[in-house]
Amino acid sequence: MGGLAALAREAGHKVTGCDAGVYPPMSDQLRALGIDLMEGFGADQLNLKPDMFVVGNVVSRARLANGEPKFPLMEAILDAGAAYTSGPQWLAEHVLQGRHVLAVAGTHGKTTTTAMLSWILHSAGLEPGFLVGGVPMNFGVSARLGAPRRPALPDSSDLASSPVFVIEADEYDTAFFDKRSKFVHYRPRTAVLNNLEFDHADIFDDLAAIERQFHHLLRTVPASGRVVVNGLEEALARVLHQGCWSGTRSFGAAVSDFSAVGEPHDFDVLLQGKTVAHVSWNLGGVHNQLNALAAMAAAEHVGVTPAQAAAALATFENVKRRMEVRARIVLPSTRDTAPVTIYDDFAHHPTAIRTTINGLRRRVGSARILAVFEPRSNTMKLGAMKAQLPWSLEEADLSFCHSGGLGWDAAQALRPIGAAAFVADSVDGVIAQVLAQVQPGDHVLCMSNGGFGGIHQKLERALLRQCA
Repeated sequence: MGGLAALAREAGHKVTGCDAGVYPPMSDQLRALGIDLMEGFGADQLNLKPDMFVVGNVVSRARLANGEPKFPLMEAILDAGAAYTSGPQWLAEHVLQGRHVLAVAGTHGKTTTTAMLSWILHSAGLEPGFLVGGVPMNFGVSARLGAPRRPALPDSSDLASSPVFVIEADEYDTAFFDKRSKFVHYRPRTAVLNNLEFDHADIFDDLAAIERQFHHLLRTVPASGRVVVNGLEEALARVLHQGCWSGTRSFGAAVSDFSAVGEPHDFDVLLQGKTVAHVSWNLGGVHNQLNALAAMAAAEHVGVTPAQAAAALATFENVKRRMEVRARIVLPSTRDTAPVTIYDDFAHHPTAIRTTINGLRRRVGSARILAVFEPRSNTMKLGAMKAQLPWSLEEADLSFCHSGGLGWDAAQALRPIGAAAFVADSVDGVIAQVLAQVQPGDHVLCMSNGGFGGIHQKLERALLRQCA
């Protein structure tokens, strides 16, 4: 929604918005764009008399224990008969129409892959528009409109004039009044299916229900379009089996169209068995290697060669909150030893936690990793994946869980880890546990899809106090 606000502002609209507990980096971006942000959902905001209310899927018709509406503004909008729409519908009608949309879908890696693809197309001179669910560090903003016409690429026979727009395509539902997945609104010409496993237990009963939504996305891709699909994923194979009417490019498996040979930070790219590019970059982890292959296969569909894409990835700076280093601190009396490094990462699903820790393990070798996480997503709060947590944390040396607000016993779920697991029901409690265990040279990896109570800054300040 913050990205939509940025696009609307760039298009010349006056934009205001409201939410509860907004945190960086989006809050910083909105402030920098001069977009007024109001805390809460008070009915008095109806007095602003906007031409259109764009409603995010956080809004519902729910009521509090005292019977009062949880979102008074929405009730006021309905009572007044004011104009409202969903974010995806507004985007489809006012931004995406007439553009070649490249949509990146999947359970994991959507934000990073969308940012990669945007940077590849930008570096190739296509001046893409984009909407990313985070802030790509190469751009410094999460969204932009892009060029109104597609610039011609040198040595390209592609005469298409439609400007390109890259969008993170989420399978979560659209709004309380539109329960379809967001991505069915986007009507992509290039669709990336990065991976697929069960998530969003609050709205989907099982994996088959999510596969059905992905198939709905495929139904919207034209015959002249392209579906880029992870060849390692059985769930995606089932999605394709339900019907695909477009050209396909696979990636990941050795027999896929796009595959890789080498370490995740330094590898050759093979197209149908022939080496066509080499990627050497600052990112690590097999998951990022797969993200890169997906982005390259999508970029090829709009005329960018794998070699051009690889050159762009060499300067890709990732996305804020994706293994972002927040602080390096040398502990007292240890001036000649390695610092403690604090990271911020968005990982919150067990698979994402596991791949994130694995990526860090490949980078730091035998150094200690302290995994600090909160099960904050709706799926995790329901406890649907608590049994996978010990598996997700296997490569960490110590694990610290913020259990506040959970309806299940985190300590019980983490019992297979034994003495390597710590649980506290407050952020301050987690910090105290980390401080009692941290050693010089440790890598403290904080993972959450929320603000995590400012744990990164609090940990940094607490460690600096020890150094004073």
